[in-house]
Amino acid sequence: MSEDARFEDGQEQPLRLMATTSEDLNVISALTQDAVIPAAEMTWQKQTGRFGVLLNRFRWEDRDAARLRGRAFERVQSVLMIDAVLNVASQGIDPKDKEMVMSLMSISFDGADGGAGRVVMTLAGDGAIGIDVDYLEIVLRDVTRPYEAPSKRAPSHPE
Repeated sequence: MSEDARFEDGQEQPLRLMATTSEDLNVISALTQDAVIPAAEMTWQKQTGRFGVLLNRFRWEDRDAARLRGRAFERVQSVLMIDAVLNVASQGIDPKDKEMVMSLMSISFDGADGGAGRVVMTLAGDGAIGIDVDYLEIVLRDVTRPYEAPSKRAPSHPE
């Protein structure tokens, strides 16, 4: 007699997700909430129309398993790549301050699926990055092995 596979039986694999619709982007936004972004790790390549960010994201997908098993919460370095970028603007941050560290709260898209619009990366405090795109295409990819979260806690937000 065979037993059904359980979610817990799956091997841990790095995330590699693509968003081409607002609904897809909601998943990436949830997985990158509370990611830490050093300002020096953001780049916009005008000639290729690409905006990239190396971020240290909290592994929300592993939070409950870590709690249940009594092990440390984890973070992982991930690359967030946005294609078809036409323009980048920021509010509440100094793009020349390469020592600044930001905390990502959400990523949203203001535009029609399949069309042009604006990706908005909302940061803790009053900061935001607006990225005008010809169409929505965002990739989130883990690029390191998970490591113990320095705070040893899951992020929390007052309600």
